Amino acid sequence: MKRKTISMPTSKRIALIAHDNMKKELLDWARTNLDQLNQHKLFATGTTGHLLEKGLGIDINKLISGPLGGDQQIGSMLTTMEMDMVIFFWDPFEAMPHDPDVKALLRIAAVWNVPVACNRSSADFLISSPLMSQAHQYQVPDYEAYLKERLPAL
Repeated sequence: MKRKTISMPTSKRIALIAHDNMKKELLDWARTNLDQLNQHKLFATGTTGHLLEKGLGIDINKLISGPLGGDQQIGSMLTTMEMDMVIFFWDPFEAMPHDPDVKALLRIAAVWNVPVACNRSSADFLISSPLMSQAHQYQVPDYEAYLKERLPAL
C-alpha cells in the first residue's frame, strides 16, 4: 500500500487504557508523569478514565468501557488520525473475554504507524522522548490512493 507523510502535532492526543489488574499501575505511572501528560490531550476508556480523572485531578476525555466498545472507539480514532499514541497497560497473565478487541486495536495501531506502550518501561521511553514536545513527521497508509487504484473509472 502507498503511504503518505503527515505531521503529528506538538500537543499529542494520547489514549490511556488499562486492564483491571493494571489500573493502579497506570495511575501510578500517570502520577509520576503528570507534568508531561498535562501538556497533551488525554483520552481513556471507561473506568480507567474515571479512575485517572479522580486520582490525578485532571480532565480526561472518557470513552466507553473497553469491553463495551471503547477499544474500537480508540481504533476508529487511530484510522482517522485523531489519536497519536496509545499507552495500554494490559495484563499478560489474565485471559480477557475481549482479547479479540485488544488484538484488533493493536493491529490498527500497527497499520497506522501509531506508537504503543504496553508496559511501564515502554511508556517511560515514549513519554521521555524528545519527540513528545515537537511536531513529528511520520507515514500512514494513503487511503485515497488505495481507493483510486481499486475503484474502476466511472
